[in-house]
Amino acid sequence: MVSQKLKSEEIKRRDKLKAEKPYVYEKIVRFDEKYRRGESIAIIQFQYNYRCNFRCQHCSVKGFQGENSARQFTIADVKDLFRQADEMGLARVTITGGEPLIFKDLDELVAAINPQKFYINCDTNGWFLDIKLAKHLKEIGVDRIQLSIDSLDPNEHDSFRRANGAYARAMQAMDASLAAGLNIFIQTVVTKQRLYTDEFIKFIEFFNQRGIGVFVTYAKPVGSWEGNFDVLVDKNDMRYMEQLEKKYKVFTHLTPAYGLNMGCIAVKGMFSVTQYGDVLPCPYIHITLGNVFKEPLKDIIQRGLNIKYFGEHVDTCLIAEDREFINKYIVKKIYGKPLPVPWYEVFTEEDKTQKPFNL
Repeated sequence: MVSQKLKSEEIKRRDKLKAEKPYVYEKIVRFDEKYRRGESIAIIQFQYNYRCNFRCQHCSVKGFQGENSARQFTIADVKDLFRQADEMGLARVTITGGEPLIFKDLDELVAAINPQKFYINCDTNGWFLDIKLAKHLKEIGVDRIQLSIDSLDPNEHDSFRRANGAYARAMQAMDASLAAGLNIFIQTVVTKQRLYTDEFIKFIEFFNQRGIGVFVTYAKPVGSWEGNFDVLVDKNDMRYMEQLEKKYKVFTHLTPAYGLNMGCIAVKGMFSVTQYGDVLPCPYIHITLGNVFKEPLKDIIQRGLNIKYFGEHVDTCLIAEDREFINKYIVKKIYGKPLPVPWYEVFTEEDKTQKPFNL
């Protein structure tokens, strides 16, 4: 659904990208055309390694961590994955895990992705991000830091992240990113309860006053929060969030971008690749659509688009708000099983795309 004109701020970002990364810019300006053809324009959320220095209360990848004898990515595999992604016209990647700033081969990883061909985001909890590292990340081709902060109260943040001193380190990381000239936004987890608090409004205002946008991740009943349905938002909560977006520099995955109102962006606007090569519809829907070590990425993504929840326009977040989807597919078909669960164990012929999102 194409319904949004480009905002002036987005035009400025595109102009900057055109000057700094012309090849990436050329791919992004074709997003509208690709989307109209029914193709994915996804951010690749690359879960390269699940090692982490934190044990956060809400960790969504808890079920992927621990010993696993399956094949894992090598740098050569990374090069091949992003060669395929480039050929598909994909332009954006988020390096995540785990905590990317503890990866010993982070420099090689960024080089393998190829900063000239992709806009590179890097997730982080901020613990290791000082000014020296921030400058280094910019030098090797990282474009933006996605910094996780979940409260302006140091004790609350540290408790949520289960790491004493996490708040102070995160604020240091924010200052370091700005000083190094890295783009940055704040990622924060929002439950139904937190959404309506004065704390949340003050949180947004604090970072907006520093010129930093806030990305809201709605609570999901997966990982460490499996079965925690009390924290989930509903459609009224989402409408309230939409009103906040009109007043503040705050956004979610449902926020229109690139002139497109995509709704749920699973597969069409984002997909995840695990440490073991499995392609997930999004970071929180722990269903494998296929494995890049066994078949081409293009075929896997097309398989995803052939499933109605990912190949049609869905005007909500399936895994955060749609209780019917959560109960039918997540609770009954994923809970209690080794992750990720193969797509053919979850979806049936009834779940095939009937009305492609480009119509």
